Amino acid sequence: MRDIPAPTDKLQASVEGDIQAIDNVLRITTIRVRYRIRVPAGTLEKAQRAVDTHATKCPAANSVRGCIDLDIDAAIEEE
Repeated sequence: MRDIPAPTDKLQASVEGDIQAIDNVLRITTIRVRYRIRVPAGTLEKAQRAVDTHATKCPAANSVRGCIDLDIDAAIEEE
């Protein structure tokens, strides 16, 4: 993430989704991703910029764009 170390103990995600019956077919309509990120001091702005542009650079997000609403947010904490 923008040259910021991201070991698993400092980057966690919680993901939820909504499934609705549309024309009698179940579809995932929304995915909410909540990141909890701890970054080194002085990198908060870089980390926030990475989160803000995440959906435009993520292959999975780009694959479902226009089909599934994505809600991506992060709680970022400096160490």
